[in-house]
Amino acid sequence: MVKTLYGRSSAPSAEAKVTRAELLGSLSHALDLTEGQPVGHCLRSCWIGFHIGRELGLSEAELSDLFYTILLKDLGCSSNAARICELYLTDDLSFKRDFKTIDGSLGAALRFVMAKTGLESGLAERIQAMVNILKNGGQITRELIETRCQRGAEIARKMRFSRSVQDGIRALDEHWDGSGKPDGLLGDEVPLAANIALLAQVLDIFHTEQGRDAALSEAEARAGTWFDPEIVRAALNAQERPAFWETLKADGLEDAVFGLAPASEADVVDEDYLDEIAAAFSDVVDAKSPFTADHSHRVMLYADMIAAEMELTEPHRRWLRRAALLHDLGKLAVSNQILDKPGKPDEAEWEAIKRHPLHSEKILERVAAFKDIAPLAGAHHERLDGKGYPYGLAGEEIALEVRILTVADVFDALTADRPYRPAMAQQQAFAILRKDSGTAFDGDCVTALRQAMAKLASEAA
Repeated sequence: MVKTLYGRSSAPSAEAKVTRAELLGSLSHALDLTEGQPVGHCLRSCWIGFHIGRELGLSEAELSDLFYTILLKDLGCSSNAARICELYLTDDLSFKRDFKTIDGSLGAALRFVMAKTGLESGLAERIQAMVNILKNGGQITRELIETRCQRGAEIARKMRFSRSVQDGIRALDEHWDGSGKPDGLLGDEVPLAANIALLAQVLDIFHTEQGRDAALSEAEARAGTWFDPEIVRAALNAQERPAFWETLKADGLEDAVFGLAPASEADVVDEDYLDEIAAAFSDVVDAKSPFTADHSHRVMLYADMIAAEMELTEPHRRWLRRAALLHDLGKLAVSNQILDKPGKPDEAEWEAIKRHPLHSEKILERVAAFKDIAPLAGAHHERLDGKGYPYGLAGEEIALEVRILTVADVFDALTADRPYRPAMAQQQAFAILRKDSGTAFDGDCVTALRQAMAKLASEAA
C-alpha cells in the first residue's frame, strides 16, 4: 500500500489557533519573491509603517487596516510580470528590484529604462522596444501600475479585507503631489494608508540596499512630492526610538511584527478562511503568466476528481485541494523570461525552473496552517523512476497525495496552451500519461482521472 502524508505531519491540529496575521505574515514571503525583494521585505515594511502610523496617532482600527495594507501591498504584483518582460525585453524580477533603488526623479527612471531594456536582445529589437517606451512611456507605466493595483485590491476583497485596505493597496503608487499612478490622486485624495505604505517600502528598500542614512535622505528628498511632509516627519520621529532599525535586521523580526497590536487581535482563522486564503494566493501565482491562468484551480479540480474516485475522505480531499492550490507558489521566484520562453530553456534556466518546488516548500513550511502540505508542493515534479526533481525520489518514497497531484498537474499542463506548443486534446494527454505510467506516473491515479473525466462527460451529455 502506498504511504500517505495526510495526518502524519507536525502541523497544528484543527483545534490549534492560527491568527490571520501569522497566516498572512508568513505567506507574505511569497510576495517578496514576485518583487525580487530580499526575504522579509513585506514584514520589514509593516514594522516601519506601523510605527509611522502610531507616531501619527492613528486609532486602533486605522492601525489595523494600515498593518494589513502594508503586509499585502504586493498582492497584485505578479500580474504585470509577463508584460514587463514583453515591453522591456528583460528579466521582470531584477527589473522590479532594481527600479525601486533609483531616486524618484523622471530622469533617473528614463536612464534606468534605457540601461535595462533588451540587453540580451538584438540591436534592432532593442531599438524598437526603446522607441516604443519613449513614445508611450506614460501610458505603459499607467497600464502596468493599474493592472497591479486593481488586481491586488480585488484579491484583498476576496480575502474579506475592509474597503480601506482595498483602497490602500489600489492607491499604493499614488503620490501626494498628484504625480503618481494610475489616477493621479492629489493630497488628501491619496489614502493615508497608501502613502504610509509607499514610504515604508522606500525606507526598507534603501535601508536594506544602502543603509539607514540613505533611507532617511531618500524619504526627506521625496517629502512634498511623493509623500505628505507630515508623514515623513512622523517617520523621522519614529525612527529615533530604540530598536526601530535594529529589529529590521534581527532574527526575531517575524515575532516582533506578530507582536504588534493588530496581529494580536483575536481573529483566529477557521477552515473556510484557510480555503479562501489558499485560493487567493493561487490567484497570485496564476496571474504571473498568461499561460498559467487558472492553472492552480484546474489542478485542484483534477486532483479532487482523482481523490474522489479513489474514495479518499472529505477532510483528506479538502487538505489535498489546498495543496493543489498552493503547489506552484515557488514559480513567483522564476522570471517570466524563463516561464514564457517559447524555446527550450538553457541549462541555467532549467536549474531555475527545477528550484521552484523547493521555493514552494520553504514558503509553506513557514506557515503553521499549511506546514503539513509543504512536502506535497516540494515533491510534485518527482517521478516514480527517480528521474524527477528536486529530490530524485523514487517508488514508495513518493506518497499517494504527491502521485495524485503530479498526475493532475501534468494533465493540465498537457491540455493547456504553453509558450512552446498549443494545448493537446484530452485523449492525446491520456495516451501520454498511460504510456509513462509506472515510470513517471502512478497508473491507478491516471486511471482514476480518466474514469472521473468519463463520468463527467457522460453527465454533461
